[in-house]
Amino acid sequence: MLNNNRVSEVRTSQSEPEREQRILTFKATQLIWLLLGILEALIALRIGLMLVGANPASPIVALIYGFTNLFLFPFAGLIGSPTAGNMVLELSSLFAMLVYALIAWAVERAVWLIFYRPRGTAVAVTETITSEHQKTTL
Repeated sequence: MLNNNRVSEVRTSQSEPEREQRILTFKATQLIWLLLGILEALIALRIGLMLVGANPASPIVALIYGFTNLFLFPFAGLIGSPTAGNMVLELSSLFAMLVYALIAWAVERAVWLIFYRPRGTAVAVTETITSEHQKTTL
C-alpha cells in the first residue's frame, strides 16, 4: 500500500522599503535636539550661577564657565550685562540661547529634508514549500 503525505509550509515576510533610513533620520534629529538641550541647560545654569554670584574659583562653577565660554565667546559684549555687587545678569547668554535654538532647528529641518524618505507601501513576500513524503507499507 502506497501512502502519499503532502506537507505544505507557507512563509510570509513583510518588508518596508527605506525603513532603516527613516529610523536613522529620526535618531539623527533626536540627537540634534539632545545636544541642543544639554547646551541650553548648561548656559541656563551659567546664567543662574552668575545671577546668584557663585564663586568662580569653585571647581564645578569653573568647569561650567569654561565649557560655556566656548559657545558664548561670539556673543561676548554684544549686549550690556546689568550688575549688582557680584551678581551679573548675562543678557548676551540669553541671546546666545535663542540663536543656538534657531541654529539647531535649522540643522534638524535640513537633516529631515535631505534624508527622510516617506513611508512606502509594504512589500509582502509569500513562499510556499510543498514536499511529498511517501510511505510504503506491506
